[in-house]
Amino acid sequence: MLLIYTENSTTRLQYICRFIFSELGIGYSLTTHLDSFKQHDGERLLYAENCDSENCIHIKPYALLFEDGIRKQDVSGFDFNGRKAFFKTEGDSLGFDIFAASFYLLSRYEEYLPHEKDEYGRYAHTNSVAFKEGFLNIPLVNFWIKDFGSALNKLFPSVVTKENTFSFLPTYDIDIAFLHKEKGLLRNIGGLIKHPSLNRIKILLGGKADEYAAYDFLDLLHQEKKLSPIYFFLVSAGKNKYDKNISPYAHGMWQLMKRHAKLHRVGLHPSWGSNEDIKIIQQEKKILETATGYNITDSRQHYIKFTLPKTFEQLTEVGITDDYSMGYGSINGFRASVASSFFWYNLTEEKVSTLQLHPFCFMDANSFYEQKQNAEEALEELTHYENVCKEVNGVMITIFHNQFLGKDKTFAGWKEMYSKFIAQVQP
Repeated sequence: MLLIYTENSTTRLQYICRFIFSELGIGYSLTTHLDSFKQHDGERLLYAENCDSENCIHIKPYALLFEDGIRKQDVSGFDFNGRKAFFKTEGDSLGFDIFAASFYLLSRYEEYLPHEKDEYGRYAHTNSVAFKEGFLNIPLVNFWIKDFGSALNKLFPSVVTKENTFSFLPTYDIDIAFLHKEKGLLRNIGGLIKHPSLNRIKILLGGKADEYAAYDFLDLLHQEKKLSPIYFFLVSAGKNKYDKNISPYAHGMWQLMKRHAKLHRVGLHPSWGSNEDIKIIQQEKKILETATGYNITDSRQHYIKFTLPKTFEQLTEVGITDDYSMGYGSINGFRASVASSFFWYNLTEEKVSTLQLHPFCFMDANSFYEQKQNAEEALEELTHYENVCKEVNGVMITIFHNQFLGKDKTFAGWKEMYSKFIAQVQP
């Protein structure tokens, strides 16, 4: 049992210790009694400014974990073991405050500060320290924890860290389930008038598969590779510029949701409009639950649009326990700099929530629309994220949309690329 001394055992410190030592698989205890710490004959960690004890890990604390409120922090980066770090210290065992730095990134502290929005009103990734310091493309917190475990083991050979196992989780956002099917008579007539198409007529008459219908292909792929995916369905009852889904009440759409819930985990894809009204989230959750017959506890925000703390507070209030939105809708990478799930820390209330966050690192729409990549370039990026997640034995979560994996010529080559990637990541 590692004994940690701190002058003040705050909620912030307790939260980040729980995360870090859970990742390492090391038992620990926090104490504010210095005499007990000095008398302890086992492994020790001193989290204080001055150290007059031998045979212990010493980390000088940055003020962040002992503060109340939210204020601008100095996150100037420096090189540490070949990677970046911040909250630099001198004269201690590590050279930076791993607790405060990890807390800053996991809590998304910077997103509570005044910042610029992107064109969709989201937190712009260009604001982040990960983007500015060039570590957005790696799970930096996991690397820090790995190095920290090595430092503990070097001083205390009896400390054995657990060996996590790399895992891959494929997830899918079903924003527009079909290109032509189930859009209703008026929408299809309007489409035919604007763009006459024999192909559309064949699809509507049932003589040809819809270009966005990649579901059978995915089922076979998952079955062959023994994968357990999650499908997030957009079920907005209204339509606007960003919510263009098939009506959830359309027969084919209803059956699609029902069918997937029998085979896979299904989650809610809260609409763009739901960001402003919790009643809309409740309505959409009820629609999906009625269609599937299951209690829905997983979610991911449409367009990855969320605002802290409001969005996560609303999700918690309606009964969501696991959210998969922690990533950017404008660039691929690790938004919270981690490839492990973690509980959301509500900075405005200074408490650990019951909402568990599952970060993703790659989304096809980011590659195609934002980073202007072709399928081959996207595979190279996917391979990079696979490699860094494997290096830290993390969880690699990807997002794909059904239209990228169907037969729409716009996304030619992406279906084949995805098959190749799945064979590579899950041999």
